[in-house]
Amino acid sequence: MPIDGLYNFRDTGGMPLAAGGTTRYGVLFRSEALGTLTPAGIDDLAATDIGVIVDFRTPGEREAAPDRVPTSRPFELVDLQLLEGAMADMAQQLLKGGASTSSTPEIADAMASLPTLGELYVGMLQHGAPQFAEVGRRIAASTDDSPTAVLVHCTAGKDRTGVATALMLDAAGVERAAVVADYAASQDNLAGPWADGMLHMVASFGLPLTPELRTFVTGTPPEAIEQALAWIDGEHGGAAGYLQSGGLSDSELAGLRARLTD
Repeated sequence: MPIDGLYNFRDTGGMPLAAGGTTRYGVLFRSEALGTLTPAGIDDLAATDIGVIVDFRTPGEREAAPDRVPTSRPFELVDLQLLEGAMADMAQQLLKGGASTSSTPEIADAMASLPTLGELYVGMLQHGAPQFAEVGRRIAASTDDSPTAVLVHCTAGKDRTGVATALMLDAAGVERAAVVADYAASQDNLAGPWADGMLHMVASFGLPLTPELRTFVTGTPPEAIEQALAWIDGEHGGAAGYLQSGGLSDSELAGLRARLTD
């Protein structure tokens, strides 16, 4: 289901469930930010079942690249900001304390403190349960009677969005290998113009584009989401328990599962 102007947009329907069957189409979508939508893409989005747009970006990210949302019908915009994954904010944080383009040793020290993606996701999970539970709540509240399907997005649609989507799919009973594969698909989707532009932005801060930084900014290695899921398993017994720790009720969890599964 292409949306003109987007690289990483997709429906999470058709994914295999561990108990048999597949996830439903037209309920949960994921994407990068919507600021690059073309006029045709705006019409494409308006023609979907999406009625709720969840934005994980920070205020600074939204100001720098506002979403383009159709005006032909209502959309509910939900602000669930998470700092982890905000690349511009993180690049600036790395350069704090005197590091600059003329301060190579300090930049090297800052780069050494860069977490892996898996570590980033665990940090995100440690304090983001209320935000992620709210996504589950919105999915549970959606219906087939009107456009109320949920689209989750951040800037790239790979980190904050990737973790959120993995949580929803895991809680619904999607096969773990399929959850990981969906996460990993973002790297190929973003390769090319989108990734090149993001790397150029990071390099403009004076940070050297090491292989580690390239992966951090544009990659989705399977082991990163596997680390996040392992943490959830160990701390909460799986995504369902994790979402309930953030406030998702038993009835909302049942509603989430009912909406996402055939």
